[in-house]
Amino acid sequence: MAQKKSYLTNDPVPAKRPCIRRALLNWFRTNARDLPWRRSHDIYAIWVSEIMLQQTRAETVVPYFERFMQRFPTVESLALAREDELLRVWQGLGYYTRARNLQRAAKIIISERNGAFPQTAEEWSQMPGVGPYTAGAIGSIALGIRAPVLDGNVKRVLARLFAIQDALENAQVRKRLWEIAGDLVPPKYPGDFNQAMMELGARICTPRKPLCHECPVRQVCDALEQGNPENFPIRKRKIKIPHYEVVAAVIRKNGRYLLGKRPSGGMLGGLWEFPGGKVEHGENHEQALIRELREEMGIEIEVGPYLAVVKHTYSHYQITLHVYECRHRSGTPRPEYHQEVKWILRSRLKDYPLPAADLKFLDLL
Repeated sequence: MAQKKSYLTNDPVPAKRPCIRRALLNWFRTNARDLPWRRSHDIYAIWVSEIMLQQTRAETVVPYFERFMQRFPTVESLALAREDELLRVWQGLGYYTRARNLQRAAKIIISERNGAFPQTAEEWSQMPGVGPYTAGAIGSIALGIRAPVLDGNVKRVLARLFAIQDALENAQVRKRLWEIAGDLVPPKYPGDFNQAMMELGARICTPRKPLCHECPVRQVCDALEQGNPENFPIRKRKIKIPHYEVVAAVIRKNGRYLLGKRPSGGMLGGLWEFPGGKVEHGENHEQALIRELREEMGIEIEVGPYLAVVKHTYSHYQITLHVYECRHRSGTPRPEYHQEVKWILRSRLKDYPLPAADLKFLDLL
């Protein structure tokens, strides 16, 4: 019985390399989607797009990218932007740390590099919010550097092309995938090749029901040859995402609503929110709201009518948010937890960046 090949030790790449390079570049030139950042050779625009594309689908990014570039057309304008305005333009795209890191990097480029962008993948990897994948994408697409990329789409494509038998979470497998990706990148047109790999994973080599009959590299795909491409990549069993019951208070006084600005360093940092928090064990909703408002803002409230229930999923947990209309009884609101607290007119709420969960019940006000 033939021994199964291990792609952690053997090297199957050289035999497939010419075919994969040629087929993917030809396919990409005739099948690439018309995306706004692909119409530009501006390194700033490509950098912004790659940050937005982290963990986000291209079709979702398009309107945010166009709005962002219209408001912040240069690295200078981004560096000088107010945080509230930056997050408001980003609002709805999620993973807000990306926006804050983008601005941190812009300030470094302006203040420490005299406006000069990094010129190598290694230099880009030193910028806030830029890891090896993003550095490789910016380097190859904007600068023509022969650098690999390895996002979720590329991992899936490689796992199927080479029928990798080990879980992607394995550190040795990740290391080997980077080596394979780097070996495949051609010296000419590295940016087009990397985009082709990502495009292939996004549109053809999809997680479920891959369109193998349309794949330009199907002739050299080991998973297809085995007849089970959907079995790859192999993954460890998913950990169950935790769920939390959360309450929020809508407090109105003289036509204004009480909001707090979340600390910059934490989850949803810099966004404005209706105050509240997690329901602790043994508490009901009313008790949780009274405790949270006392701890967060130093005020006493009276819990009133139930306004809405909102279900929302974040990257690492899910919440069910229960929203109540509340009355301010006593105490002056102060930022015990938040950076700032403020009474805001309903008509001005659109000027403040709010979490996606809060946006879901805003129309009820």
